[in-house]
Amino acid sequence: MNKCLAMCAAGAVAACTASALAAKDGIKDGVHGYTPKGYVQPKEPEVRERLEWFKDQKLALMMHFGLYSTIGLTESWPLSDGDARWSRREVDWTKDSDEFKRQYMGLARAFNPVRFEPAKWAKAAREDGFRYVIFTTKHHDGFCLFDSKYSNFKVTSPECPFSKDARADIVKGVFDAFRAEGLGIAAYFSKPDWHNEDYWEGFGIGRTVNRRPTYDVKKNPEKWARFREYTKNQIVEIVRDYGKIDIIWLDGGQVQRRAGLDINIEDIIAEARKYNPALISADRCAGGACENVITPEQSIPKNPIAVPWESCITIGKSWGYHFEDEYKPVRKIVHMLIDVVAKGGNLALNVGPQPDGRLPHQALERMAALGAWLKVNGEAIYDTRPMPPFRKGDWAFTRNRKTGAEYAIRLWKEGESQTGRQTVPGVEAAKVVHLGTGREAQCAKQADGVAFDIPEGFKADEDADVFKIVR
Repeated sequence: MNKCLAMCAAGAVAACTASALAAKDGIKDGVHGYTPKGYVQPKEPEVRERLEWFKDQKLALMMHFGLYSTIGLTESWPLSDGDARWSRREVDWTKDSDEFKRQYMGLARAFNPVRFEPAKWAKAAREDGFRYVIFTTKHHDGFCLFDSKYSNFKVTSPECPFSKDARADIVKGVFDAFRAEGLGIAAYFSKPDWHNEDYWEGFGIGRTVNRRPTYDVKKNPEKWARFREYTKNQIVEIVRDYGKIDIIWLDGGQVQRRAGLDINIEDIIAEARKYNPALISADRCAGGACENVITPEQSIPKNPIAVPWESCITIGKSWGYHFEDEYKPVRKIVHMLIDVVAKGGNLALNVGPQPDGRLPHQALERMAALGAWLKVNGEAIYDTRPMPPFRKGDWAFTRNRKTGAEYAIRLWKEGESQTGRQTVPGVEAAKVVHLGTGREAQCAKQADGVAFDIPEGFKADEDADVFKIVR
């Protein structure tokens, strides 16, 4: 069998293995599933209180930035032979898996975002209504954007050209800038590390690898114990040395007890909480006491969820920067936020910075448009909780937990008439007040709700209008 055929056969076996493991891992094609069942309420009062803060925030700016950004490639996953079917579609220059892995890891010698501008990122986020940032300190490939004492595969390593820049510790720059704008901090951290030889021996080169370790952890407990300690050291390092961290956002759902890859996450989080007792832990898909927030990915649940949750969704099609990405229309982004909030969640809107360190202008334009909508209608979004009937047809409903004010939000379709009789299902009201103009409309009782009229010439928002309900 020639080399190419051997690689194809090995890849097919790895793909089948990856598929078989997907249900256990809760990951399919790099996308994490979720379940609200079996949620464990944190026993620490500081964490429970901080979760109420979390539920008030509603909008996060998520940012995937790393080696993959350099050439606009799918982040980390192409390194896994078991995920090559979907993740290597862009890799059209080589069929040699080992050569590709060497090239990918070699991107550390090319990562040089000389126009890195965290202060501008943070200012845009605050002005556009974002309340916290979720930033990749380390993705699955193991490349650290912080000056970790436990790895040489990092942005501050001499082989990385950006190490010579005064801003080389990217995580520090981002966290400091966002804190200066009064925004919360969530540290994204990948539990699997494919550049650590206690996870992938030989960094996966010379082997057919999938998202799991290259060895049986039960047969080599000493090796796995070293990896557990490494993971603990890096997580504690971030929480201890990088200022106040509100959320530790743990990706890589395959590394969990139920999947046979136990890293004693409870001990790690307990150690981290010595430095921040109110630290929220989002241990994705793992369940148990350290999954304080559940995280639907690229999706919005059909129904409201009673536990703290956050949908992470890309502003385009990709997590990291892609040169030919297609960005979502503003209307779709506004509607996503409303849908998520009406069901009790937060929206983490992901934007991937460019290779040079700037944010794409297409993303900035959409962020600004979302921010303009929130400046008018934010009181129906922030600090709210779900209100029956939650979502019904083209209407969404929220209640401000601090003021008790109730809101009905009309989501407009493209080209739809925004005047005439409007029927608001499932609520009672004497009148409604349009937030954008302060204009009042009397309501008439209907069989299932109330109705009011929007007159000709009414200045409606083209994406969504908010009406305050007056009983």
